[in-house]
Amino acid sequence: MNETEKIALSQYTLALISTLKSIKPRPRPDDLSKIEVSQTVSFFALVYEKMRNAVEFRDDHLILRAAIERILKRRLAINPEGFDEAENLLRELLWARYFDNGSFGKDDVVKVQKIIDTYLKVRKKLIIGRPSESQFYLNEFIFDLLTSEIEETLSPEKAQKQAAKTFYIYQVLRKKIKIEEINEAQKDAIFLAALEKVFRKSDRSYQRYHLFITFYQPLSEYSKEELEKLIPKLPEIFKRIDEFIKSPYIDILSKFIKKNLPPFIIFFDVVEKKIDEIESILTDQEKIKNTVDLLCREKYQQLATRIRNLAIRAFIYIFLTKMIFALILEFPLSNYFYGTVDFRSITINTLFPPILMALIVLSFQMPDEENTKRIFQRLIEIINKDQTFEKTVSLFTKRRKIKKSILIFGFTVFYSLTFLITFSLIHEVLTQLNFNLISEAIFIFFVSVVTFFSYRIKQSVNELKLSEKESVFTPLVDFFFMPILSLGKFFSQEIAKLNFFIFLFDFIIEAPFKLLFEIVEEWIAFVRKRKEEII
Repeated sequence: MNETEKIALSQYTLALISTLKSIKPRPRPDDLSKIEVSQTVSFFALVYEKMRNAVEFRDDHLILRAAIERILKRRLAINPEGFDEAENLLRELLWARYFDNGSFGKDDVVKVQKIIDTYLKVRKKLIIGRPSESQFYLNEFIFDLLTSEIEETLSPEKAQKQAAKTFYIYQVLRKKIKIEEINEAQKDAIFLAALEKVFRKSDRSYQRYHLFITFYQPLSEYSKEELEKLIPKLPEIFKRIDEFIKSPYIDILSKFIKKNLPPFIIFFDVVEKKIDEIESILTDQEKIKNTVDLLCREKYQQLATRIRNLAIRAFIYIFLTKMIFALILEFPLSNYFYGTVDFRSITINTLFPPILMALIVLSFQMPDEENTKRIFQRLIEIINKDQTFEKTVSLFTKRRKIKKSILIFGFTVFYSLTFLITFSLIHEVLTQLNFNLISEAIFIFFVSVVTFFSYRIKQSVNELKLSEKESVFTPLVDFFFMPILSLGKFFSQEIAKLNFFIFLFDFIIEAPFKLLFEIVEEWIAFVRKRKEEII
């Protein structure tokens, strides 16, 4: 091997490899202490959980924490002190097959119960005597920390790996960033918040928890005396963490991270899949080039499948939570206001959204070989001991100066015109098809929501693109689609708060269903015990 082909690994790369090698999975319990649930009950609980998750569009890695939150809120509403709720929580997670049957034991029950007890005691001392608005905020924040800590306690291997990868990106890129008007400590905290949002794709709950444990310990790890000293400081700590999460610099840092993220994703994949021989691969340019080429092609193929599955999930979610109600309303409203129903408009409103989503998804361009070459070149710069490239400041941000009021007025008018022109064109086309105003409103609703979700899915394609070339037609497309995207974002985020199906599942169906599951499981256990006594 030529000297030019050898790579000296950076201290950050060596530290990441060492950390990942040292991470061990959570030990399985022994046969005497393990918790097992009925497979019959588990089947029906799994079906229920799939139906429940279909009406709430979340990334896969966020579903478990959300399930823990949902279960705890329901159980604590009946048992506010949380006595002996840990085992009930673990049983419900086993029912829904979030974990393999028998993968929890008595030690896990003790750990989770300690977490629940700690947070409930902290919450009680924290909210007492405060205004209702402050109580709501603190209770919400505490619950985010509680459910996140339980999830990461039950899945320590995944949590530790993600934390190590996040810290690696942070260490490699932090010196490339300079932000005016804030000090280094603030910059680092905001950069970590941006990494949480972009790399880990954390929701607000995880962002709060991960930032909290960056500066402090998880609350369950403090002694009673330490907690007593910490509790009075928590409101200010929580407020400060949210300020980092909502910082105006988050968006520009997020764009910077997205631009640099693809080689890190591939690098982490190389390390995880080749962990036993990773040093010999990473120090040899030819080996790493071949490995990166193979893994990139695998990733691109997996990406195509993932995009298809996301599109199907998104459309099911849209249909269940939005379309079905709009279509049901279209018939009686059209009949009431116009005295007639145009079945052609109902048919178009039913068929056009899935066709539109399919066309948009099919238009996505997967990364190519040139992208793979750029990823390889950038990956070498990342892992190399020579950190000259990483120390070169490539991002310089500061608060934008307020533009002249006449320009602001002009841009506002122009942006408003994009809405007027886009929706006027849609109105003219639909009028030619004899749509009434109700059918038009429903059509615009469908198109905007489908377009917004398609745009979100497109971000998954861009995760592996080191740079994206814009078409000459991109500005024109943006001109007409920005109003539709903006409206779709509003419908998806604001109207999602009124999701009837979530209310139906969480407050009407879930409690009696889970009670029935408990009774059935107790009956099965009783019958099994009687059978064993006979034998």
